[in-house]
Amino acid sequence: MSLTYAIGDIHGSLDKLNRLIAQCEAHAAGRSMLFVFLGDYVDRGPDAAGVIRRLIDLNEATGGRVIALIGNHELMALEAIEGIAPAEFWLSQGGAATLRSYGVSHARDLPRQHVDWLRSLHFAYDDDRRLFVHAGINPDRPLDAQDESDLVWIREPFLSDRRDHGRLIVHGHTPLTDRKPDLRSNRLNLDTAAVFGGPLTAAVFDDEQTEPIAFLQAR
Repeated sequence: MSLTYAIGDIHGSLDKLNRLIAQCEAHAAGRSMLFVFLGDYVDRGPDAAGVIRRLIDLNEATGGRVIALIGNHELMALEAIEGIAPAEFWLSQGGAATLRSYGVSHARDLPRQHVDWLRSLHFAYDDDRRLFVHAGINPDRPLDAQDESDLVWIREPFLSDRRDHGRLIVHGHTPLTDRKPDLRSNRLNLDTAAVFGGPLTAAVFDDEQTEPIAFLQAR
């Protein structure tokens, strides 16, 4: 049996990430496993540099068994790096903490390996039962015609929509004030506000059912 571990917004919370990865590996107990990270690795928290380094190393250690999705904070960082948008907006949204974690003053000074990694991130991952994205989907569009901006930024009307989307939409982006994963009939929110004092959460999926078989949390 293959297991998928989907992990919500990290935001520089390296210690929680390390503890959660260890929990996932112990839970798998030698079974085949895939990690799916839902975006927002950088900004706000203390160690964005360490988080990206850890994910790069994890991908290498697992032989490519890591799928990392892009979040709106990675998108803002890339736009600042590439001069598409003013860096001030990114800095005001937590980017200043990311620069501090690297010991640099400007987005253009971030290490090339990490910038290349940011550019390699996916907008979605579909395993035929679940669609993994950062923020959600536009419920008025087919899954194969989604706008990339919606995938990383949307809240409404997605969060309130009760329709069957043809997949369980697994997402983060909207911090949950009760710090518990929010499982609905058509979606699962895994942003349990790790950077705001909540736990970092993983949902565990297998090949036999669509809904998660377990949740793991690191505080």
